[in-house]
Amino acid sequence: MQNTFMANAQTVERKTYVIDAKDQILGKVATKAAIYLRGKHKRTFTHHVDTGDQIIIINAEKIRVTGDKLEKKEYQRYSGYPSGQRNVKLKDMLKKAPEQVLRLAVGRMIPKGALGNSVKTKLKIYAGDQHPHQAQKPIPLEV
Repeated sequence: MQNTFMANAQTVERKTYVIDAKDQILGKVATKAAIYLRGKHKRTFTHHVDTGDQIIIINAEKIRVTGDKLEKKEYQRYSGYPSGQRNVKLKDMLKKAPEQVLRLAVGRMIPKGALGNSVKTKLKIYAGDQHPHQAQKPIPLEV
C-alpha cells in the first residue's frame, strides 16, 4: 500500500523566479504569479502548507490592460468612518503606485488568512527593471 505524500516545512524546496511585466497583460501576469506563489505548479502541492516559490516582478509600470479598463476600473477602500469611501481609477493608480496594482491583483487570488499572509510575503514587485535579488539567482519565467 502506498501512502499519500503530504508536504511540510522541512520538505519544501523553494526557487526564485523573475517575471518581466513589460507589455504583458495584468491578469495573465497576476495569475501566473499567484500559481507559482501558492506552489500549485509542483507535484508536491499540499493545500494547507506553504509550498510556493518566491516571485519577483519587474517593470510593473509598463503593464498593459485590455479594453477600457484604464478609464472604467476603480479600486475602492473604506476607512470605516462616515464619508470615508475612496475610489481611485486604474489609470491614476498606475501613475502613482504601479506596484500596488499588481500587489492587489495577485493578493486577491491568494487565500485569506495566516497561510495567505505567509504566501504574500514571498512576492516582490518593482516598478523599474532593476531588483536587489541577484544573489538568489532568479530563473526567468515566461507569461
